[in-house]
Amino acid sequence: MSRSAAIPALGLGLLMALTAAIGLGSSWIGPERILAVLIGEGSRTDAIIVSTLRAPRALLALLAGAALALAGALLQRATRNPLASPAVLGLVDGGAVGVLVFLLVFSDEANALTVSIAWQPVAAALGAFAAAAVIGILAQRRGWQARELILYGVAVAAFCAAIATLLMIAGPVYRAGQALIWLAGSVHQAHWADVAVLAGVLAIAAPALVLMLRPLDQMLLDGGSAMATGLRPIATRIVALAMAAVLTAAAVSFAGGIAFVGLIAPHAAHRLVGPRAALHLPATALLGATIVLCADIVARLAFAPIELPTGLVTALIGAPYFLYLLLRRPAHV
Repeated sequence: MSRSAAIPALGLGLLMALTAAIGLGSSWIGPERILAVLIGEGSRTDAIIVSTLRAPRALLALLAGAALALAGALLQRATRNPLASPAVLGLVDGGAVGVLVFLLVFSDEANALTVSIAWQPVAAALGAFAAAAVIGILAQRRGWQARELILYGVAVAAFCAAIATLLMIAGPVYRAGQALIWLAGSVHQAHWADVAVLAGVLAIAAPALVLMLRPLDQMLLDGGSAMATGLRPIATRIVALAMAAVLTAAAVSFAGGIAFVGLIAPHAAHRLVGPRAALHLPATALLGATIVLCADIVARLAFAPIELPTGLVTALIGAPYFLYLLLRRPAHV
């Protein structure tokens, strides 16, 4: 299969995964019945199941997967390190701290929230942005060097993880359990409003990603060659980190800390379509969306009626792959 043909093939695979995610459940709803619901001719029961329960969950998984995968691709280019991802650089853990602080500050003595739960995504986004800001401030002191950027990110991730653990130990048990579900990553509470917000973020990010295609390709060159082509590496790293923070914040706000998608999707896309950003970014987004969709199907059905966190399934897939990448890295890196 040629590289250009891989994109339509990945799109077809994503469509099949989306159909399966909406159709599979306690009762099977075939593609023809899903289509009937979409054009307003399905039965009332099918309409409730598809429109209220399964479609928003499937679409949220799709969009979150695409956002996290794109964030991972941007970070890997910006740091010139294939091990970079939103989780490795602390953006996901920053979001976790934001959620935990929100749950602790706005819970009363009966463990009930004193404000709307709708503010929780805002808290997650603020946490992810704060982590990205700290990394940026630290990286600025060393001229935004790629190696320092990822090292600062790892340090921020470890610090945020420690803070999150401390807050969970100190917090009420009920809220700690709720936070654990969020940390593991889950889309089981998806709503159409969440889907609309996340789709809006991706739609706004799309033109910016198109403008980044050339600089991202230039980032693959060695320093001298890249500068000779007109690349501004510091500006490119700043923009890439900012965009990765936005995409990660939007995804984790509604889907929690789904792990490893931002790491494995860019690598798999590279193997399929090569390094050229015009093909690599779309392939990465399609793969990330498909991975999270399939992981959520497994999480929902493998031990039904008990549901696993979607992030647990992606971690079971991603952790061995991460170790594989580490073992394949040259010893001096």
